[in-house]
Amino acid sequence: MPDTTSAYGRLESLFHKIHNLTHLAAMAHWDSATMMPPGGSEARGQALAEISSLINERVGSQETGELIEQADAVRSSLSDWQQANLREMRREWFNASSVSPELVRAHSLASSRCENAWRKLRGENNWADFEPLLSEVIALTREQAAMRSAASGLPPYDALLNLYEPGQSSDNINRVFAQLKAFLPAFVKQTVQEQKGDDLIRPAGSFPVEKQKALALELMKAIGFDFNHGRLDTSHHPFCGGVPEDVRITTRYAENDFSESLMGVLHESGHAKYEQGLPREWLSQPVGKARSMGIHESQSLFQEMQVCRSHAFLRFSGPLMKARLGNSETPDACWEADNLHRLYNRVQPGYIRVNADEASYPLHVILRYELEKALVEGSLEVRDIPEAWDEKMQNYLGLSTRDNYKDGCMQDIHWTHGMLGYFPTYTLGAMNAAQLFRAAHEAIPDLEELISRGSFDVLNQWQSKAIWSWGSYWSIDELMRQASGEALNPKHFIHHLQQRFSPQ
Repeated sequence: MPDTTSAYGRLESLFHKIHNLTHLAAMAHWDSATMMPPGGSEARGQALAEISSLINERVGSQETGELIEQADAVRSSLSDWQQANLREMRREWFNASSVSPELVRAHSLASSRCENAWRKLRGENNWADFEPLLSEVIALTREQAAMRSAASGLPPYDALLNLYEPGQSSDNINRVFAQLKAFLPAFVKQTVQEQKGDDLIRPAGSFPVEKQKALALELMKAIGFDFNHGRLDTSHHPFCGGVPEDVRITTRYAENDFSESLMGVLHESGHAKYEQGLPREWLSQPVGKARSMGIHESQSLFQEMQVCRSHAFLRFSGPLMKARLGNSETPDACWEADNLHRLYNRVQPGYIRVNADEASYPLHVILRYELEKALVEGSLEVRDIPEAWDEKMQNYLGLSTRDNYKDGCMQDIHWTHGMLGYFPTYTLGAMNAAQLFRAAHEAIPDLEELISRGSFDVLNQWQSKAIWSWGSYWSIDELMRQASGEALNPKHFIHHLQQRFSPQ
């Protein structure tokens, strides 16, 4: 039995209760995106705000801070994992105590109103009615950033960034993103030109949702998704939610194009497998959580981009696609790996981030990073977002979103939640994924052959040993060093893009 009388034991008991409350909140969030009738939004928002405020109050209380100090005084008596857990408890206490419960509640309510309105207003391309709702969320997010900055000594944007990527700084992101901005625009243009002559056979016809879902479920099972601890549903915006014991992933379907849903499911399955692979004995504790959103995104992009868009995976999955979705309108040659590889690795700048190809995707992220940083710092106001968005889209991707809000600045759900500081983690994840896949190749010499046969056990075991089973035991840099031999290095992502799109 765990010691519940010592300071550390009392902390473990507290965080176990917090885990249970977080579990319920996660299920309520999932339900609001998938099953809840529109009329339930106001009451659900109130309930979630109550839980958020309660969790913040309990974790950030003076009593919790005192227990952490008492446990820290005798940390030498704790095991290595307990010491790491205590470190993560302190981080969660600091994050919670830096912001008042009243602001947490107000922010949660404003976010709920904004998100629920966004679901309708985006489809109407209605920026005018959306702007005041988003303005309220951004104003409260700025208040949070100021409080967190005062408590941590970090710049306001970095104080938010550290909620998602502990130890990261905007100075480092600026340096890394500058390397990508110097490489990607010309590379994207060059690749578009090179691919113009490709001979493509596109799947034709209508692809019923039930057949798309059957294929998705089959591939999820093949790559190792545990259906005893998770499920697939439908929502406006694909996501992975829930808790490790009960992971919920969602997708959205288009009957004229199954690839968007399929690749989205495989992407979210990467997130889900990470959650399902976290250390079970520590799931109710901070050290048992995923290390960061950049590491989380590395696992989804490892699955989707590194594995599932590879020639080897398409040799395995092509016959399954044909069996589930083949029809008289699509020739058999469409389902061959060479053709699928050309189809699933097209570089074509577009408006929608979640549909973007691997090479242009980071430019979508850099655009959002630069805008949200300016929003937090106060050099950009919400009313000016559409114009600033259009300018950067034209500069980075050669596209205009003037008056096209639904495919421009209203397309993402993140800012409706006040999740500023989150977007950089997508491209940090892409770089981490490329670096980790290189390490997996070195560790598993026959990896391509295993993937082409639909055999993923060895790769999943490698990921578990390298990433999943460590939870938040290591810092981000140390986790990457343990798994790949070095901290994040952008050269591996650039090399990956060059090999995939311009092989010599």
